[in-house]
Amino acid sequence: MKTPPPNAELLAWALELLSPLGAVRSRRMFGGHGIYVDELFIALILNDQLYLKADEHNEARFVAAACSRFEYTMADGRQGHLRYYTVPAEALESVAEMQPWAREAMASALRARASKPAAKPRTRAANAPKPAAKKRLPKP
Repeated sequence: MKTPPPNAELLAWALELLSPLGAVRSRRMFGGHGIYVDELFIALILNDQLYLKADEHNEARFVAAACSRFEYTMADGRQGHLRYYTVPAEALESVAEMQPWAREAMASALRARASKPAAKPRTRAANAPKPAAKKRLPKP
């Protein structure tokens, strides 16, 4: 029998808390889980902590609520951080308390998606061989 990851209960609860926003799914990553709502990446669960996405528009709200920023140690020993923050304890207690924070994370994800340039169509690499030409039969 497969052993569930240590944060399986938190993951299940987070999915329930975020489900009113839309179609919720998770994906294992970084030794934890990424959480998507309507295919927008809005949250991380790492080290038994739920982190919600923030940006320059709402980061001050997370800081004012004494939420902790997601920080990690890079391979070279330096500290790195991402704009993901824990939520106040009361937000983890009910769907209603989580909604304002979850909506902030959704708004951040929507702004991030809108600011990305449209993907360019794939083209053949300059040094890639050309496709073989079709041989034409001579006309009778």
